[in-house]
Amino acid sequence: MSTLTATVQSIQSSDGLNIVTFSLGEQTLAMVSLELDETLAIGSKCLLSVNASSVAIGKDFRGELSYSNQLSAKIVAIENGELLARILLDTSGHRVESLITAASCKRLGLKAGDRVTALVKATELSVLKVIV
Repeated sequence: MSTLTATVQSIQSSDGLNIVTFSLGEQTLAMVSLELDETLAIGSKCLLSVNASSVAIGKDFRGELSYSNQLSAKIVAIENGELLARILLDTSGHRVESLITAASCKRLGLKAGDRVTALVKATELSVLKVIV
């Protein structure tokens, strides 16, 4: 699981559904949630989490996707296993882990130093803790 420290930019609520946007450095993240911590407010600093298996990788990506969270990242390290590859990314000074198939890693020709796009569905991001 990766953790990110981000600041709440906006909160939209309708019919029990919430969409919260966060600033992560100069990048923006969005989260969809049914429940929110009562202390969460615009300007709050939060510790966010995302599972490594929920972080997809795009290389030389062009085009549009429904993913709200498309983070510019640099590959820091790759651990190739027989079936899976663990990709360690740096995005806005935060470390994010991605777990993809070894075949996908090979097909994309991923290597340390590559610039990629980390893709995270808004439903896969969660608030671990409201810090301030």
